[in-house]
Amino acid sequence: MKTVASFAMVAVATVAFAMSSPRAEAQVAVGVNIGPAPVCPYGYYDYAPYSCAPYGYYGPEWFNGGVFIGAGPWYRGPAHFRGHVDNRFDVRGGYHGPMPQHGERPAPHPGGGFHGNEMRDGRGHVVH
Repeated sequence: MKTVASFAMVAVATVAFAMSSPRAEAQVAVGVNIGPAPVCPYGYYDYAPYSCAPYGYYGPEWFNGGVFIGAGPWYRGPAHFRGHVDNRFDVRGGYHGPMPQHGERPAPHPGGGFHGNEMRDGRGHVVH
């Protein structure tokens, strides 16, 4: 009899606890409004987590008056844009060189020219 009474008390306590705890509503997030574009001196990679890209990753056509036209969800260039990138500066391909931080200012760079080896659209797709 003591066992049945113990189980009954545990059941009553469990029900009381379940009724008193707040309900957690499920949250669904859709990437429609993901906030402002990252502030990077030479642009940011066109894939999440949108880290700052190093100097030399993007070609000059990715800039309008020295301002990056954007990439990924913040792309604001022409509809059929094609721009050069140098994918040797892509961390997904093994680049381990210097990386700028968000909010840094561009450093003056001597000549040397850009040497792109791939064409991409503003959404990160390789194009030919």
